[in-house]
Parts: sequence; C-alpha cells; structure tokens
Amino acid sequence: MNQNLIKTFQERGYFNQCTDLDNLAKLLNNKKIKLYIGFDCTAPSLHVGSLVQIMCLRLFQNFGHTPIVLLGGGTTMVGDPSGKEESRKILTSVEIKKNTSGIKKVFNKFLNNKGNNKFIFLNNEKWLTKINYINFLRDYGKHFTINKMLTFDSVKLRLDREQSLSFLEFNYMILQAYDFLELNKKNECVLQIGGSDQWGNIVNGIELIRRVNGKESYGLTTPLITTSSGAKMGKTEKGAVWLDEKQTSPYEYWQFWRNVNDADVFKYLRLFTELPINKIAEFENDKSRNINDFKIILANEATKILHGEKASSNAEATSKKTFEDKSFGDDLPKIEIKKSEFHKGISFNELIIKINFAKSNGEFRRNISNKGYRINNEIVLDEKKIVTQDDFKGEKIIKISFGKKQHVLIEAI
Repeated sequence: MNQNLIKTFQERGYFNQCTDLDNLAKLLNNKKIKLYIGFDCTAPSLHVGSLVQIMCLRLFQNFGHTPIVLLGGGTTMVGDPSGKEESRKILTSVEIKKNTSGIKKVFNKFLNNKGNNKFIFLNNEKWLTKINYINFLRDYGKHFTINKMLTFDSVKLRLDREQSLSFLEFNYMILQAYDFLELNKKNECVLQIGGSDQWGNIVNGIELIRRVNGKESYGLTTPLITTSSGAKMGKTEKGAVWLDEKQTSPYEYWQFWRNVNDADVFKYLRLFTELPINKIAEFENDKSRNINDFKIILANEATKILHGEKASSNAEATSKKTFEDKSFGDDLPKIEIKKSEFHKGISFNELIIKINFAKSNGEFRRNISNKGYRINNEIVLDEKKIVTQDDFKGEKIIKISFGKKQHVLIEAI
C-alpha cells in the first residue's frame, strides 16, 4: 500500500526532490512513520499558497501515517530568508500568538484529529525560546560550516543580488535543522516535507540528526506551483485566497477555483482534489465536454474539502443564480449599510472603494470608463452617480458587480 503512496505522491504532482527516495519508499512499505511540515505564523491564517503542503500531510495521513504540524512560534521571531528579497517584518509575541491560533483552525478542517494516526500540533516556541545560546553554539553550531551555508539558495541568491541578509535571518536554517532534531528525538519523526525553497534547510536537519543521533532521516520537497502564465498561484485582484471563511468566503473560494486558467484545470484537479487519478485522466481525454464543466468539478471538490459539501453546493447554486438566472445568490458577500445613508445618498465612487472594487479614485474612474461596474446588472456610466433609496426599487438589497466575476450585495438596514 505504501509503495502506492510514493507513486500517488508523484502522479498527483507533489514530488520535486527527495534525499533518498529508494530507502524512504522501503521504510514506508514496512512501517507507519511520523512526518512533519513547519508553518511560520506570519499571518492570521494560511492561504492557497500553503495548500500543496497541507494536501501532502492529508495524503500521508490517508495512508496511515501520522502528520505533525509544527507551528513556528519560535522561528517566526527570526524570519525565514528562503525565497525572500528582503527581511521579513519582525512581529511581536502577541501578534505571533494570535496568528498561531488562527492557523491551527485551518488544520482541523483538513486533517483527522481522531484515531491511531490523528495529527499532532507542536509549536517550536516550546524549545527554541529556552535555548542557552552558548551551550547551543557549543553543542550544535560546530556541526555547521559557513562555507556550506553560503551555498544554499536561501542565502546565495540574496547575496548574489547584493541584498542585505541579517545575522538574525542567517541563523534560521540552524534553528530549522534543530527543529527536525528535536522532533526526531522526542517524537520519532523521520521525514520532513517542504517547498522546493526549503531543500537546504531540510538537508541541514538530516545531517544534524545523523551527526548527533547517528540516525537516518529523510527530506521530501514539493515544486513551486505557478499558473500556466507563470504567476504565483493563489493571488487574485482582491489579494490572497485565504483558507479562513472570515477572510475568503466559501463562495469566493469556490469562484477562485471556477475561474482558473483553462490550461491549469487538470493539474489543479490532481493537486487540490482527491478525485482518482484515472478519473482525472478520463476528464482530460474527454473532448466532448466543455472545459467549464471541469472547472465546476474542480471548484466543487476543492471547496468540499475545506468548507464541506453543503457550502460547496450552496456556492455552486449561488453562482448559477448570479450568472445564469441574473438573480441574487444566497452565498454572495453582503455588506449592511443604514437606510438613512441612502436617504441622504452615497457617492458611487465612495461605495466602490468601500467594497474594495477599487483602491483609489483614479482606479475607479478607469474602471467606470471601461464599463466595469453594474448595479443590478445595469452598467453605470456616470462617475458622479449618487446611490439612493431609488436604486433599490422597493427592495432591501442591490447587487454591485465589477466585471463578470466579482459581486457584492448591499443591504439597507
């Protein structure tokens, strides 16, 4: 069964590099293991950019292994230089704890917290904040050479571009290696998974474990996922697509998947759903169906995993009402505004910026000149328009649209 795990991992597009694939495959074939992925707590939640790693943990758990979610309460205080062009903003302890709480909620949706292989939450703040600096340097610093550390991409690329790299950030790879050692000693964790930019950090951890404990451990990396146009996956006009319904509603999440580029649909079906590989291959070879049919399948399956089947069905129904029936879907984002404001009148410009359909007056004017805005499906051409109670035409709600894909309901209360 576990031989199929490596095969499945590769077929679904998760595989980039492994420190010792043959021996890892033998290990997985003979026993259940513990593995981990680390997530620094730099934001109140995680977004779609972290979804490949989360799906990897979910896949390993489905095959009977125990995932460890390591929250970086300690490493977030330092900042990972990997893939960064400048130093990360230093957060306070209060901000980090608040972010940690929000991130934990994400994993309760994706991973199973019951049974023999229920996932484990750990926070490296527990051991990193108790390090005695002199002892740490004597015990572990001696295992790292500056010569080798300078060859890792996380450091080399910053230096090649002549961008500053603080000593604080330079320490990050040592702390991450120590994390793997700690998990290996205390939790018998033998595998670390991370993005391709984490390769150097993972290799450091494996070497540290070998030198300190004399044990073998493994590293597995996933590729950087980009769209067919080469853009970073998970960004929209409105910003990041969050895995938290308070920041990205189930409807907006569904719409994100529904609106992916045609060329990305089947790749994303493999990465972000649990449909069987052979079923996705059938879809790919079926030339009789419209690509939009498969986009809807992708949206339904991806939304179902995060928000549940009911939310997925509601989002699809809302989309159908909004785009096909030209009516209001129940799942559309809604903003409440007091009736008294509409009696006085609100400038359309102000309303558009309030609902984040433009970031400035200039952007608003450009969009309106391109016929980008609608009220209840009617194009607005007057940039000086005042929205009043008359626009509601006796109803409590109006729909403001930006282009074909973004809609917000305004309710007068």
